[in-house]
Amino acid sequence: MQLVFLISSITAAFFANFHSIQSLEEGTAVKTFSLTVTVKEVSDTSGMMEFGLYNNAKVFTQVGKTFKKIRTRIDSDSVTVTFTGLPEGSYAVCIYHDANNNDECDKNFFGVPTEGYGFSNNIRPTISVPAFSECSLYLKEDKHITITPIY
Repeated sequence: MQLVFLISSITAAFFANFHSIQSLEEGTAVKTFSLTVTVKEVSDTSGMMEFGLYNNAKVFTQVGKTFKKIRTRIDSDSVTVTFTGLPEGSYAVCIYHDANNNDECDKNFFGVPTEGYGFSNNIRPTISVPAFSECSLYLKEDKHITITPIY
């Protein structure tokens, strides 16, 4: 009987402490930040501008693998969006001007985009897609970046 009581007491103490640890972890707010991205020198107001935010170098630029994505109308020669709730870390942005609004970045026979596109840090690729490390920025406070698209 004493053994059962002892085991019950230990079990109860464990779960009480587990709950306290869990509450402490849940009560600790993770600081998040905002990344505002402005695309300047947009060629025209047709279609949509798509902003893809990546936080993983292994999937950088892969369609459907974004951390967050925003599509928005184009009302002038510049478009601004803000990604919110971002934990501290490395991020890279890809944008494209979906002029014909078909939800894809159209490319020519050689795989070169035929619609405006761009990357954070205004990296201008020469032969292939740039690396995440070239385009990445480290977010530890709210930040505003500007991208000029390549047409």
